Amino acid sequence: MTGWIVQAVRRGRLTTRFPRAPPGEEELPPTARLPVLAPLPPTEAQRRAARCPTEAIEGTRVDEGRCLRCARCLPGEAVADGPWDHLVPGPGSPSAPGGDPEAERSTSIFAAPFLRSIHVFPIDVGSCQACNLEVLALANPYYDASRLGIFFTPTPRHADLLLVMGVPTAAMEEPVRRTLEAMPSPKAIVAVGACAVSGGLFRSLPGRGSVGSAGVPVVYLPGCPPSPIQILAAIRRAVGVPRAAGERP
Repeated sequence: MTGWIVQAVRRGRLTTRFPRAPPGEEELPPTARLPVLAPLPPTEAQRRAARCPTEAIEGTRVDEGRCLRCARCLPGEAVADGPWDHLVPGPGSPSAPGGDPEAERSTSIFAAPFLRSIHVFPIDVGSCQACNLEVLALANPYYDASRLGIFFTPTPRHADLLLVMGVPTAAMEEPVRRTLEAMPSPKAIVAVGACAVSGGLFRSLPGRGSVGSAGVPVVYLPGCPPSPIQILAAIRRAVGVPRAAGERP
């Protein structure tokens, strides 16, 4: 115990500087980076695509909503540093029908930004718990979401934002609908992780539903799992907070 106290005094305060500064290297693990693929001859490109467990590769293009950041498509242990905060416009990829990625990224969910606080209610519709752990990290002293006015609430009746984690199934559509009905307006959804965005490895699961809901905007955050910094960025984007340092236009 004494050693921990001495170490804490020496290291000082370690709260992340995001959003005032771009995230550091240690804040962006491989699961937060999108592979950047180099052109290959057709035969080798087909072999590379065949190694993808979610069929997310088409040529040199990666479907961000399906990509698990497993790096099976890359040589050795290399993981190319793709965009860290990329939000896709809909389930699947930036090429979702009718979606303009740039327009989607620049559109606020609410008519006006939240100027004080945002209350978040997380719901797990069937996950491996990886995304849950990244969301829970927002409450620790390092990420300290409360300094940005982001608070977790135990009831949807006090929530402005619904964080959905896991593979949406038909059996969970009713609980999610009732949760949304209990939330006051305005409200929005953030689909956290590849499972919530596209189904991930379970995209062909019979009875798989969607996190989308009529009249409730959805921000899709890919990753397996996305990092806490990405989740913070998605929440801020959902409520219309101006972009932070290092965020893509």
